[in-house]
Formats: sequence, structure tokens, C-alpha cells
Amino acid sequence: QEKPFEWIRGYQVGGKSLTWGRCTQRWSDFEFTGPQRFNYGWDWPIRYADVAPWYSHVEKFIGVCGNKDGLESMPDGEFLPPFELNCVEQHLKESFLKNYGDRHLVHARWAHLTKPEQVHIDQGRGQCQARNLCMRGCPFGGYFSSNSSTLPWAAKTGNLTVRPFSVVHSIIYDEQKHRAAGVRVIDAETKEATEFFARIVFVNGSSLNSNLILLNSTSNRFPNGLGNDSGILGKYICHHNYRGWMSGKIEGFEDKYVYGRNPTDAIIANYRNLHKIDTDFAGGYTTYMGAYRERGDGDRCPEQIGSTFKEAMTEPGQWHVYAYLQGETIPRETNHVRLSKDEKDQWGIPLLITSVEYDDNDERLLKDFFVQTEEMLTKAGVTDIQHNDSKWPPGLDIHEMGGCRMGNDPKTSMLDKWNALHHCKNVFVTDGACMTSTGNQSPSILYMTLTARAANHAVEELKKGNL
Repeated sequence: QEKPFEWIRGYQVGGKSLTWGRCTQRWSDFEFTGPQRFNYGWDWPIRYADVAPWYSHVEKFIGVCGNKDGLESMPDGEFLPPFELNCVEQHLKESFLKNYGDRHLVHARWAHLTKPEQVHIDQGRGQCQARNLCMRGCPFGGYFSSNSSTLPWAAKTGNLTVRPFSVVHSIIYDEQKHRAAGVRVIDAETKEATEFFARIVFVNGSSLNSNLILLNSTSNRFPNGLGNDSGILGKYICHHNYRGWMSGKIEGFEDKYVYGRNPTDAIIANYRNLHKIDTDFAGGYTTYMGAYRERGDGDRCPEQIGSTFKEAMTEPGQWHVYAYLQGETIPRETNHVRLSKDEKDQWGIPLLITSVEYDDNDERLLKDFFVQTEEMLTKAGVTDIQHNDSKWPPGLDIHEMGGCRMGNDPKTSMLDKWNALHHCKNVFVTDGACMTSTGNQSPSILYMTLTARAANHAVEELKKGNL
């Protein structure tokens, strides 16, 4: 760490799909065109229309709950029934619309099987039980993960080989054929090197590890990393700003409670800098929000066992409201990763140096979130509003992106519109490393969408003999 960075990694089979937050909003054209329209980044080589059918493809397969809200800044998708808003959340929704008109608190779009369809049953998955214990893993397959869904589905083809305890060292480049030939892998336990050969290589190591693999894939043709003629590999690393949290209390609604433990949050779709820049910062932000009732006085009961304690637990307590930020950050060349020249890990691979930090734009966006959200909550009757700037470093937001971005110009980008390296067409990068900008919506389903789209394109090119 050249600057503080908490790099959260998941090296288990299934990767981060076992631990992700499961929020699956679609990007809109505001996200794809904003950097170019407002001159704070590079133009994407694709638009919403290019990925909309593939969003549908992914949503139908993985199972996404939500409601069709008709919002321009957060397009509708192929939804299973949503988890309903509770009474306080419904009150907040109505208050925001009454006082602002363009600020919509909507049902969450999350990868949960509220009502499984046949394709999900065929995957061997079951209905979400609303236990809200998702971070422990789900034995029902109620939320999407590779282990509950795509890996078993791939296994049915008879063409799947899973090789755990494998550390990818580099991609092998064939100097004569001008294409990638395969990958070099180090066994995590024996440290033995093995080479696997293929006509197509997909790099999905999670953003920073994908950058590491490409930087470490050197050859006479590519001395600075595979496909890195532009010199931008590893640069313009960005992330999401999660530093802002808020909480408060609201009176009333004491005669109402909730059923089950909703594993999702409601969402206020981005309302900043859409058609024009209307703030002193670039980009926008999603606001996650929800309401809950605390437990009764059982925690404060002098007796922690017996009938008195049991009785104290039967009456729920105060209603609380919370909100937290997911803000866009702006790609900068100085935010980068690079390989160490003298330090290596236990498998002989150069360590990755991270040099990423927040900037003034992030601070102004964070301030706006606090000001606007407090105003909205106050108008809705929320009191005792608390602000919290966690000040945690980048990395803990877990949405690291960039370093191998898409673009039309090979001089300023690494990947074409199909996520293939401009200068090595049989290598595709479809995880967060490919991102040209961060947008404000959760990116995971966009990675899946770009992957499905790129895989389909690769197969078509393979059939044509172009790969």
C-alpha cells in the first residue's frame, strides 16, 4: 500500500459471489454517457441499448426481485416479486415524492428468489427464506452465487473442470501467431507450475488481480503487460464512495411491525447531475435507505433469563431510519496499481502496489449526500439525525474498478466494445477492471451482463474462424 487501501479479496471457489451485497440495479444511459457529456472522463464504446438484452438474459437466469418503477435513471428489468416496503419506508417514499417530485424511494432490486421460476428450480435452488443471514452463505441458494447457480449449470454440460488451489501467474502469448495461447498457473499448495492452453482466454480475477495478471504477462511484443501499447494498464483505478452513513428516529407507527427479516434495502435512485450538472461535483450517487424497529427492553432488563425477561422482549421498541451512500468517483491517472520490482509473494509473483485515494470531488459529493438526505428525512418527520463519515480508505467499499478500461481508441483504452484486448483479440476482460467509469449503481450485474455478451460474441467469432 503506497496509500492506505484495504484490498478485500475472495480466493474461495465461487469468489466474491458468495459474499457480495446482491444489489442489482441496471445502469442507465446517464452512467454510460455522463463522463463524456460532462467532460470528467472517457466515453464508453457502448450504450444502454447495447447491454439491455443481456441484462434481461442475466436477470432471468440469476433471479432478481424488484418492482417496475419506470425511472429514467434506474431502468426496469426482468423482476420477481419485490420484498415489500414496511410502513415507515412507505411513509418516507410518499414524503419524498410530495416534497421533491423527482426523488424516488423504490423497492430494492436484489438477486433473491422471492418466487423461484422453473429455471431456478432446475438449477437446484430454493426460495429465499428472508432470514437475513446472507453473509453466512445461503444453504437454500436463495440468493445468486456461482456455487448455487452457474457452476452447477456448467457442470451439467459435462465440459466443466474446476481446479481450485490455482494461482494464475500470467497469460502465455504466442509471438508467431500474435495471440494468447493459454495461461500459466501455480499450484497454491505444491507451487508447481502448469500451463493450460486455449483458443480464448477470459480474465475475471476481480479488478485488481486482473490488472496484476495482465501486468505480469510480459513478452517481447508486450514488455509492459499484455496488450499494453497505450501504457494505461493499471491506471485510472477507481471505486465507490461508501463513507457516508446516517441514522435517525421516527415517532408513530407503534401499532405496526414487520414480517420476516427483509434481506434487502430500499433505494433512492440517483437524482444528481442527470441531464445537466446541477451541483459543485461531478457524478452522482445512489442512496440506500430503510427502517426497522429495535428490540424491546430485553437488553436492559435486570433479569436476563426467565418470565420477566421474556415479557420484556415481547414489545418492540423505537422505529429507526438509516441511509448510506454509494457515490461515483472520478477516474484519475494518479490512482493506479503497479507491480513491485523487488517483492514477490509466496508463489514467486510480483506483489501489487496500490496507490489510490479520495479527492476533493469525493468530499463535495459526500457533503451533498449529508445535506440533502438530512433535509429529506427531516421533512418526513425523522428526528435525532446522526451523521457518520467513516473515513475508511478505498478498498473497504469493495467495488474497485478500472485499470483495463473499454474504449473505441486503442491509444486511450485497453479493450474494445466486446471487452477484447485491442491488441490481443482472443483475450477478454469482463470484470471490474474493464470499467471506463464507476457510475453510481452497483456494478456486479453489469459485469455479469458484459461477460454474457462477450462470451456470446466470442463463440460467434470462433464459429466464423476469427478466433
